[in-house]
Amino acid sequence: MGKTYHSMNGDLTALQDINLSIREGEFVSLLGPSGCGKSTVLRCLAGLEDISTGDVQVKGKPLAGPAEGLGIVFQRDVLLDWRTVFDNIMLPSEFGDRSRVAGLRSKAMHLLQMVGLGGYQDRYPWELSGGMRQRAAICRALLDDPSLLLMDEPFGALDEFTRDQLNLDLQRIWGEIRNTVLFITHSIPEAILLSDRVVVMARNPGRIAEIIDIDLPRPRTMAVRETPKFAEYSAHIRSIFEHLGTGATA
Repeated sequence: MGKTYHSMNGDLTALQDINLSIREGEFVSLLGPSGCGKSTVLRCLAGLEDISTGDVQVKGKPLAGPAEGLGIVFQRDVLLDWRTVFDNIMLPSEFGDRSRVAGLRSKAMHLLQMVGLGGYQDRYPWELSGGMRQRAAICRALLDDPSLLLMDEPFGALDEFTRDQLNLDLQRIWGEIRNTVLFITHSIPEAILLSDRVVVMARNPGRIAEIIDIDLPRPRTMAVRETPKFAEYSAHIRSIFEHLGTGATA
């Protein structure tokens, strides 16, 4: 898969020779510095942006437009401040089969409990912390049981303590649901902690530098970051970025 933007100032190749297969139920992270095309990959996989070369397939079928069974979580929670938390989560139900609304209302309440927001359904987004808002955004993305969950640096704007907790929460939720996740990050520890595989990307143009299998037992706690194996993965990934001349990410 490749992506080139055309303008009066000339062509810009954003992605080149992206060849990646993601197995069902796998958690894969795209890791790389700003400008390497991570978010462009996500938009192409979501069917939100056309590709220039190659193709994108979902479950063996060429992708044409936004994929079915898709959930997306962005870096900003994009909650509507004039709607309650519950109504924000239920937003996707307004664009689908109305006969399913009752079942989805029950599902929304279950998701709120799952992410630790039980009792906050009638609050408004402006009453919540950043981490709580992002939990609500995750609930909204999971409402319709997406087979593929795309997450574009969802915790990048949060403080370290909140980010660590949401990493653990996400791992727990994914362990229960076991949908396929593509997670974008620029944090090496976050990618290693969460992933089955880490896809290291280079820039100019955006391309895959290396794909690394993460062989660490699950469920993973923050203590795993102090283990020799974790340190080996971290050192190896940092060496890739140093070789590429982009320096190490967080």
